[in-house]
Order: sequence, then C-alpha cells, then structure tokens
Amino acid sequence: MTNHEFYIKRCLQIAKNGIGTARPNPSVGAVIVFENKIIGEGFTSKYGGNHAEVNAIASVKNKKLLSAATIYVTLEPCSHFGKTPPCADLIVKHNFKKVVIGCVDSNELVAGKGIERLKKANIEVVVGVLEKECKEHHKRFFTNQEKKRPYIILKWAETTNGFIAPETKSEQKPVFISNNYSQQLVHKLRAKEHAILVGTNTVIADNPKLNVRSWFGENPIRVVLDKNLRIAENSYVLDGSIQTIVISENKQKPIKNVIFESIDFSKKVASQICSILHKHQIQSLIVEGGTKTLQTFINENLWDEAHVFVGSTTFEKGVKAPVLKGTFTEINIKNDSLKKYKND
Repeated sequence: MTNHEFYIKRCLQIAKNGIGTARPNPSVGAVIVFENKIIGEGFTSKYGGNHAEVNAIASVKNKKLLSAATIYVTLEPCSHFGKTPPCADLIVKHNFKKVVIGCVDSNELVAGKGIERLKKANIEVVVGVLEKECKEHHKRFFTNQEKKRPYIILKWAETTNGFIAPETKSEQKPVFISNNYSQQLVHKLRAKEHAILVGTNTVIADNPKLNVRSWFGENPIRVVLDKNLRIAENSYVLDGSIQTIVISENKQKPIKNVIFESIDFSKKVASQICSILHKHQIQSLIVEGGTKTLQTFINENLWDEAHVFVGSTTFEKGVKAPVLKGTFTEINIKNDSLKKYKND
C-alpha cells in the first residue's frame, strides 16, 4: 500500500460518519498530511453545514503548515456555490502543496472543474487513488447523478422454505421471520438510507412504523404505494411524525408532513416511482414491501443491492418470497443467514 492509498483509506473510514446525514450531498472524507503526519481530518456535516475539506482545514491548529501540506479527499472538491462556498477556492486560498483525489465528481456543476481550478493555482493534483473503493463509497451520490434515480436496496426476510409472510394471521402487526440481531441490522440499514418504501398490503396487514428504533440515526422518509387510497387514516405511516410521500392514482391535498404524488399504475410503476423520488432529491431507497412491490422493481431491473434475511422459521403455507438470480455473498447472524446480492 502506497502512502497515497493509506491516507485515502483513512478518508474513506471517516467519510462513513456522514452517511445518513450529509444527503443529498455526498459524504466525503478529507485528511490533511504534513511531513507524513495527519494534522487534520473532517467529513461532510449534516446538509447545509460544512463540507469535509472545510472541517478538515478548521481542525488544523497551525494554519501556517497548510501551504506545505497535502490534502486527501475521496471526491473531487466542489467548484460551485451551493449551500456553502466552493471547497476548491478554500484549498487555493490556503495554498496547499498537493491535493490527492479518490475519484472525479460526475455532477455537471463540478465534473473536473474543481481539478482545473486547483491546477490553475499551480497546486499539484493526483487523481484516481483507490478510485474503485471511492466510487463504491459514493455509490448513492453517483447513482443519483448519473441515473437520475435513487440507489435502490431491496430487503426482505424469508423462511427456510421460501415464504415471505404467512397465508393468514390474526393480528395487524408484523410476523417476524428473522431474529433480533437481524432486525437490529435492518434498523442500522434504515438509519443509513434516505427513504423506505412499502406497498398498500404491507401497511394494511402490519401497520408498520418504518422508523429507526434499534439503532442510532435519523428516520428515513417513508414512501407508501397506495393506488386507491385504501390505507386507514389512523395508520402509523400517516401520523405525520415522519416525512412521508404517498403515491396513488390520483393526487390528493397534502396533510401534516404527508404529501401525495400520482402515477399511472397501468405503466411501469417502479420507473415512475424513481422519477418522483429523484424530483424530491431522495438519494437512496430501501424497498421493504411485500412480494408484489419487490417484484415490480425486480421485473423492471431497478435495483442495485438486495439484502435477503433467511430465518430458521418455516410456514406450512404462505406468500412466496421473490426470487433473485445471480451470485451473492452470505454471512451467518446467529441462526439466520443474510444473503447480499449485487446487481451488476
């Protein structure tokens, strides 16, 4: 491992701290090195706050060292005014000796302009260090920029004999197939991603809260498919406690913290959902609905990852789980297993 790779790897480590709060900005990591010692670090603050480079520079006590220092970043420094001034200009202001960048920003407002700005100021620029790893870290941001849709994660739990839910049940609440440790991992996933989607039947059958309870972090935006507005008004998803988007056949007036969007259910549903969520700047989405909802995204090939929890439970009869083709990695979670698919 080279020195450049070592420090970019550290950038990636600290950049993880901003996942779940920096959105819709990318969660960038920045490290400042002087004479082979780290003298400053930073990651992207909650949206509206400082970018990683600003936080890293602010953490350096002796600013005189910056002109002889190298700043490492996972993503090309921005060159445009948004909520905050351009980071490229700040780097130029402090006359850094060198800038090492993991990957180029695909945002048309940046896309090489930050690098050009640095080079014009006679700052040495190195690009593409651990590029693959940096692109993987920024997968939500790049998918949003390049494909004009959220990064999509399918998630469900199924029994050992392939059922996602029992055929019938007596209470309006979830029937847990996976164990407590797997359920905690699901809440960790919710805390990282921007939004979570379920269909009408899931809400009617389970009355889910779709929040983060077993992990620390912000609640994802709730997205509910409700073609004919059959969901009861006293359902948790309509209680106004979390920002919610209801997608139906006919647009309705918004209520407290709930907005309504409409699509044509006779056409490709998943594609239309993606367009709506992109309009709302939603960067990533967990699809946690029933088989019908999940299959909609699978059929349209609109998914990037799938997390399938296989519990030790069995049902004699039930609703069959979706079927995914392709390779997966598998880990054991006590008596459960988690299969992770990647849509390549």
